[in-house]
Amino acid sequence: MSFTDIINNLPEIAAPAQKKLSFKEKLKWTLLVLALFFILGMIPLIGLGQNALQQFEYLSLILGAEFGSIISLGIGPIVTASIVLQLLNGSGIVKFDLTSHEGKRNFQATQKALSIFFILFEGAIYVLMGGLAPPPELAGTGVYRMLELLLIVQLFIGGIIIMIMDQITTKWGFGSGVSLFIAAGVSKTVVVRLLSPFDSTGAAFGYPFGTESAVGQIWQMFYGLAEGKPEIFILALSAVAATFLVFAVAVYAQSMKIEIPLSFGRVRGHGIRWPLSFIYTSNIPVILISALIANIQLWARLLQNWGHPLLGTFYGNSPASGLVAWLSPPRIVEKIITGSFTGIDIGHSFAYILFLIAGSVVFSIFWVQTSGMDARSQAKQIMSSGLQIPGFRRDERVLERILERYIGPLTVMGAITVGLLAALADLSGALGHGTGILLTVMIVYRLYEDIARQHLYDMNPMMRKFMGE
Repeated sequence: MSFTDIINNLPEIAAPAQKKLSFKEKLKWTLLVLALFFILGMIPLIGLGQNALQQFEYLSLILGAEFGSIISLGIGPIVTASIVLQLLNGSGIVKFDLTSHEGKRNFQATQKALSIFFILFEGAIYVLMGGLAPPPELAGTGVYRMLELLLIVQLFIGGIIIMIMDQITTKWGFGSGVSLFIAAGVSKTVVVRLLSPFDSTGAAFGYPFGTESAVGQIWQMFYGLAEGKPEIFILALSAVAATFLVFAVAVYAQSMKIEIPLSFGRVRGHGIRWPLSFIYTSNIPVILISALIANIQLWARLLQNWGHPLLGTFYGNSPASGLVAWLSPPRIVEKIITGSFTGIDIGHSFAYILFLIAGSVVFSIFWVQTSGMDARSQAKQIMSSGLQIPGFRRDERVLERILERYIGPLTVMGAITVGLLAALADLSGALGHGTGILLTVMIVYRLYEDIARQHLYDMNPMMRKFMGE
């Protein structure tokens, strides 16, 4: 049996028999997966003694993970497999014919096999390099080794469950599980950091004006006003304002689009407009580049714990030196308010912005080629629908050349825009991290567009009114 036969026969969730699922059916499966995701995040790993990863809030948001739980891996293995395969395919080391059905099927099957490999690999790395480890007092004993194996098995099971939930969402729900888990984690964090009156230990309530250590920025604003501490008030206000600004800019950028007029070849006077979003590849480039940065930070911490800080070092929970320090955004607004802004912060900010923009462009180009969003695939889709551009000959090659004039520039310009927005959002110090908020807004907006386009007439009238239709 060949490798292709093996990967094409891996277990997977069956697609629905009917061509189009109803709104109610998709909503049921999406809510079920979302509820299961939050439940799994509360199931602790049996035998866990040391959780060196719990302070990495940014990593947990981008990876859709809850460190210390059975889903500590989150979407990390799935996204890592996608990054690796896209880079291999883009460089020509491994070549898939993505213009054919067979090539796309082999690409998806290989990505699934790589995801399973990375689930096992990352689970073993987390445990064996001390990120998630048994109690230290058992070190050197047979029990310690057994607990390590038990932790790896639990992480593997959790990773497989996440992969299955991603398939369920993709085939039976709205959007994809990867996007859903990121949006759920970020939304929870934003609500907590905006409204929670408790401190980080969950002890101090501080009614009615909060405390200086309150997690919720609204309560810190009350505290700063009540106690006459303007710096605390301004810092909290800037974080809240930056959050809402990121929301507004992300929605505006996501709504920008180019519409190509199309007509039905045999029906005169009737036509439609084919929309091409300005941010053509949506949030995918930011998910991939953010996951890459998250993996670099995670590996840097694990290598430092292992005694080989090849990617840089941490001081407490903050990156202190090396590559990992340059790939972490300085909180520019906070430093300006507190008077700790220095010249090196300018260079640090530019390096971070350039890395996010360059990474977004690279992954955006790869994604267009591997996901059927290129000009050739779009031309085939338009031709199969019986549409053509008015005034041009009905020929797929002609249509492809016309679409390429738009899709090529949109792929690059949209990626530059979304990379710049993500970087500036991170530098602003927005709640839940700027990149996380940007991703969530784009995910929810795209979900809203898909639901409105596909299920306008089969949803509940109250829901239709809520959607603004």
